[in-house]
Amino acid sequence: MVKIIADSTCDLSKELIEKYDIAIIPLYVRLGDEEYLDGVNITPEKLYEWSDKTGQTPKTAAASVTDIMDKIKENEADEYVIFTISSSMSANYSNCKLAAQELDMEDKIKVIDSQNLSTGIGLQVIEACEMSRAGKSAAEIEEYILSLRSKVRASFVIDTLTYLYRGGRCSGLAALFGNALKLHPRIAVKDGAMGPEKKYRGLPKKYIMDYVKDMDEAFKNAKKDRVFITHSGCDKDIVEMVRSYLSDLGHFDEILETRAGGVVSSHCGPGTLGVLFIEK
Repeated sequence: MVKIIADSTCDLSKELIEKYDIAIIPLYVRLGDEEYLDGVNITPEKLYEWSDKTGQTPKTAAASVTDIMDKIKENEADEYVIFTISSSMSANYSNCKLAAQELDMEDKIKVIDSQNLSTGIGLQVIEACEMSRAGKSAAEIEEYILSLRSKVRASFVIDTLTYLYRGGRCSGLAALFGNALKLHPRIAVKDGAMGPEKKYRGLPKKYIMDYVKDMDEAFKNAKKDRVFITHSGCDKDIVEMVRSYLSDLGHFDEILETRAGGVVSSHCGPGTLGVLFIEK
């Protein structure tokens, strides 16, 4: 049997992690001099409170090679497939490769650079879990995921530019004018990197639904298995409005909601929401 391991940036819920028996490697989140494990002993709410109080953005760091080796040892299996956040965003991919070398298990461990983040990784992880349950080998899983990777559609619409500014991803002037004018950028992942695609205006109920409706044509060409609504702390009514809209399309077999973890939340801030899926 192939054991599927993913780093904590996959943002899968505890229920999904348990359902698919996924092992999680936590990344680190640093609030000043204090260090925490993503998804273990830090919540996005605590992160936001600290950031607003200090005016700083949390720092994030990859898992160490030792951390990764320990996680592999904890999960005995014939073979392993490990998923990481995009290698352009973190050293976690290279650290996982080093861990496989240190354990002299490169023949048994396939490390996949998801070229994505959040449930853009999670979508790939679940596909791999289903293949593992079907008896596929690590090599077969890797081959399929690498062919699927470019079809993952991951995007988010940002509520406030403040956190992007604190993290150095947007200028102070842009953040000032953007927040004053209630501009909300759509950020998409392409070729392993994040970039702005479009800007929306207005209050959350309006701009979030404008963002979702803009994907109507893409939804028609999406794999029917599942779609994720992933957010960093949004009003329940807004999340349900998005869920209802997706349900009314009658296209997806499963609509899954997850909360973004500490690493993703530290950069996007509260109120961010994304709809993520795989194209056929």
